[in-house]
Amino acid sequence: MNRRNMLMTVLLMFGVSGVAFGADNRAKEQAEVKKAGQDALNALYKAQPSARKAVESAAGYAAFSNFGMKIFVAGGGAGKGVAVNNKTKQMTYMKMAEIQAGLGLGVKKFQLVWVFENEQALNSFINSGWEFGGQATAAAKSADKGVSYQGAVAVSPGVWLYQLTDKGLALELTVKGTKYYKDSDLN
Repeated sequence: MNRRNMLMTVLLMFGVSGVAFGADNRAKEQAEVKKAGQDALNALYKAQPSARKAVESAAGYAAFSNFGMKIFVAGGGAGKGVAVNNKTKQMTYMKMAEIQAGLGLGVKKFQLVWVFENEQALNSFINSGWEFGGQATAAAKSADKGVSYQGAVAVSPGVWLYQLTDKGLALELTVKGTKYYKDSDLN
């Protein structure tokens, strides 16, 4: 075998193993995101047992694990999660990025569970993403649906959000400069 053919063979072997490694890495990362989403759901169900019925009877949900940090006047955060259509069981891997201003110092790990009463709201979240720039505080119950959203914040019509910290369910939700979008590497 001449040098050129040997070089081509070696390059081809590395190229094929790189593709296989990339697929294995992607599957591993998808599994980690799914587990983090399930952990968020489990924490929610432990803190607010009535939330299970709300999540299971909804058109879909999204569960995120997030990490945030604030140092003096600036802060930010990042997270990953999965959005699930309850009817089709289709999963969409997503990311979250946050920018925050204001005086403070600290690190916070938190989980978010979005509940979408209708498929249109779920599809909008998945395909268009979601952006925030304000603050909301609420605990509500949807009387017309008969599903309890106690401890959830009504974000928009048909969209509810639970925020969990290491101290449990947070009844106050502060979201400033937060963007949710599809994870192009995992979908």
